[in-house]
Amino acid sequence: MPTSPWQKSSYCGEGDACIHISTSPGRTVRLTESGDPSGAVLRTTPTAWAALVRTIKESRSLD
Repeated sequence: MPTSPWQKSSYCGEGDACIHISTSPGRTVRLTESGDPSGAVLRTTPTAWAALVRTIKESRSLD
């Protein structure tokens, strides 16, 4: 199974400080920073990624 192409965050403005996400074989979620595309790639499970996104959304609604 090939790795899917990187997608830029919908919250990204202009410039190099953006988060990119893709999936890889085994349904691993991959994250990287656009300012350093050859740098570190974080890998996590879809379940952990969904929990992080949910937590961020919930904490933003409290502000």
